[in-house]
Amino acid sequence: SQKFLNKVNAAAVYVNASTRFTDGSEFGFGEEIGISTQKLHARGPMGLKELTTIKYIIYGNGQIR
Repeated sequence: SQKFLNKVNAAAVYVNASTRFTDGSEFGFGEEIGISTQKLHARGPMGLKELTTIKYIIYGNGQIR
């Protein structure tokens, strides 16, 4: 599963957990006002932070929401 986790191109990858946990409040970001499905989400002047993306890898033990 580690090879899959490292190679898959996704914002959130789950191992033995429900994808229903993909939620701003579950990640500790507060309430969501929208979800971006784009890879490059910044507009206007951009620095290194805006040109990178974050990949969340979630390990579970069969949890569901």
